[in-house]
Order: sequence, then C-alpha cells, then structure tokens
Amino acid sequence: MTKHVFKELKFYFRNDDTWTVSHSEMRDIWIARVTTSYGRIHGGRMQEIHPCKRFRIEILPDADYIKDTDVSTAAMADGMFNRVIKYQDIEKCDIVFEDDQDKEPMEIYFPFKQKDVEGLDNAYQSSAISSKNGELYISIDPENTVYDIYKEDL
Repeated sequence: MTKHVFKELKFYFRNDDTWTVSHSEMRDIWIARVTTSYGRIHGGRMQEIHPCKRFRIEILPDADYIKDTDVSTAAMADGMFNRVIKYQDIEKCDIVFEDDQDKEPMEIYFPFKQKDVEGLDNAYQSSAISSKNGELYISIDPENTVYDIYKEDL
C-alpha cells in the first residue's frame, strides 16, 4: 500500500489570492470528515467536490511571507498572518502530496456561512496569532472558534 506523504497546502481566498504553506511550516493540522459531493461552484458546471466538516491548523511564524508562486495583494505590506486575521475569506485548500506529482492535488472546501451581505467573509472562520509563540491558529468550524480550541496556546 502506498502512503501519501504530505508536501504542502495551498490556500485559496475568495478574492483570488493564494498562499502556499509547506509541511515544515505547520505544527499541526486537522481536517475532519472529508466527503465527496457534487455541486456547482460559483454558478459553474456540476463537478465533484470534497467538502470537510471542520478544519484547524497551527502555522509556524516561518510561513508569514508571500512566496513567489502565490498571489496576494492584501498581504503585500502586512504579511500573510495579518491578512488571514483581517479577512475571514479562506474558501478552500489543495492538499499536495510528494508522491503524486502527476496527479491533481486534492481540493478541500471548507464550511462556509456568509458573515454579511457582501458574502466574502466566513462566519465559521476565526484566527489568532499567539502572543506566546507567534504562531497563527486558524479554525474553520461551525461549532468552535479558534479561541475555544486553542485558548491554552493564545
């Protein structure tokens, strides 16, 4: 049996920004109950999608920069951590595996509930930067905020 070796996550924001975080830049990650569904994304064609029930990640301070392959207009001055804190608009991520270079990455959609009429920010997304260790904590969860989950670390 072949094991998938996790290489990186590529986050997609609702304003078309992206951010790639390598395995070495994460302390922990938890993606709960990924399923296969079929639906329309942004009114497009019906396609296979992989939504998850909840998502949590702890990102090390080393990841707080814009990589050459990423597009991030909102993070140019403040860095990616502050961009994530300021806008709650992470829509999905690609999971890239080292042993699957020829395959498409697995695309995971996060739970989403509009925060306001503009519809960009997600009421389920919360994030905080730890004053203890400088890490970024993100929770995209209908039931728990980042403060509920990581209160000991913040």
